[in-house]
Amino acid sequence: MAKRRISEADGREAVRAVLTGEDSRTTVATAVRYLLEELAERAPGNSVEVRVPPFGATQCVAGPRHTRGTPPNVVEMQPDTWIALATGRLEWQEALDAARVIASGARADIAPLLPLIHPAQP
Repeated sequence: MAKRRISEADGREAVRAVLTGEDSRTTVATAVRYLLEELAERAPGNSVEVRVPPFGATQCVAGPRHTRGTPPNVVEMQPDTWIALATGRLEWQEALDAARVIASGARADIAPLLPLIHPAQP
């Protein structure tokens, strides 16, 4: 299980704030990191690395573990894209088609894991 650093209450509050227009760096960072922790908890493993620079990255999805260098399965995107995907406001394929997500590797399709929070939940 992933180690939580952000409480569910703080994480959900940050996500709610961002979805209603808050754009402070601290609030966006908290929302991004909370959603990355949620992903790691729901899909434990080390075969995919999800990166949301500059705020965080996590490893998730069961499968072969990489030990050095760039992992073979990487998903990278901007914070606004990650929050939109994780909350169901953006579909995975739409993000790929618009080049808002860079996904490489055979296991890099995380669409089945999304959304993490449904729009009515935050």
